[in-house]
Amino acid sequence: MTIHIICEQKPEFSFSYRSLAQQVAEASLDAEQFPFEAEISLTLVGDERMRSINQETRGIDAPTDVLSFPMLDYPAPADFSGVEDQWEGCVNPDTGEVMLGDIVISLNRVREQAEAYGHSQKREYAFLIAHSMLHLMGYDHMEAEDAAVMEAHQRAILDALQISR
Repeated sequence: MTIHIICEQKPEFSFSYRSLAQQVAEASLDAEQFPFEAEISLTLVGDERMRSINQETRGIDAPTDVLSFPMLDYPAPADFSGVEDQWEGCVNPDTGEVMLGDIVISLNRVREQAEAYGHSQKREYAFLIAHSMLHLMGYDHMEAEDAAVMEAHQRAILDALQISR
């Protein structure tokens, strides 16, 4: 699995943000039994840049914690049966890896939400990556039932990594 990390703002964490991103992304793929080698892009930004991206892509003029931009369409969450039909536009020709999509995280929100929820920045950062990885594999949380399913999967991923509140 390849993860490209772009730091538009310098992360000042007490843990290795690169190593943790890799671990969470791989655990997410394993938990959902993604059957191919994968590639993602992770961009770490500040609130102003996140606000700009949110305005551009969703029409919301406010920062948010994380944005996900999937490259693939799925008939249902974690139903990878149609991925091979999308090869032409989603496989990196240099590596053969399936390009799942892009994740953008606001480092300001990682710090603020960790404090607000009473857990570590490591846990918040890991949570946002797991959350976004699930979006890249077709999950959504627009309906209460879908949100409950997604939350259970997020918990399972973080529990497997022994990252708790």
